[in-house]
Amino acid sequence: MNKLQENSSLKMIIINILIATVSLFVNGFGVYLTIHANIGAAPWDVFNLGLSHTFKILYGTASITVSFIILGIDILMKEPIGIAMIIDAIVVGKSVDFFNFINIIPVPKTIIGSLLMTFIGLIIIGYTQGTYMMAALGCGPRDTLLVGLKKRLKKIPIGLVSIMLLCIVTLIGYLLGGPVGLGTIICALCAGPIMQYAFKTLRFNAVTIKHQSIIQSFKVITKKE
Repeated sequence: MNKLQENSSLKMIIINILIATVSLFVNGFGVYLTIHANIGAAPWDVFNLGLSHTFKILYGTASITVSFIILGIDILMKEPIGIAMIIDAIVVGKSVDFFNFINIIPVPKTIIGSLLMTFIGLIIIGYTQGTYMMAALGCGPRDTLLVGLKKRLKKIPIGLVSIMLLCIVTLIGYLLGGPVGLGTIICALCAGPIMQYAFKTLRFNAVTIKHQSIIQSFKVITKKE
């Protein structure tokens, strides 16, 4: 069944909002692990942590600020905005703050432990990326930005667009004091393949999903559709 059809009632929208929210909260735990491994964060996290370091704010506050700025750019590019995009912008960053606050997992003392923690984090991120996208209520602001840029840079492969974007945010994050290291390279190179494998085991095809825009959701909720 098409996921958009499954969001054709208030009940299903609420269920899928809950699925997306829980998935993104757990996704934040995966992000927390890749940062806590202490061998360099993923490119976007280098940027967020750089902002956090420079402006003396929580990671989550930096992440939410960046997410909503990107969300604004997505809107200006006239890309479709879904409810899950708003949830993504808020929940992941604050989830990382929560796990930083409870601090129940010690920083690894060996490189093997750090590598293991990084890969566990990437696996969690890959699977939760699939489960939240299954809700068909929109992708994250950064993914939408990448798609929007690709539409405007038609002659450049999306992989190259992604690399250029990640290099820019990593460089800016590094200059702001964000942690760059082996983990940054691992996250940049391995996140995509791990997510692809996760989608395969979940039998989820992201290409075939037709995400419901926030306007469509509003019409369903107010029974105008």
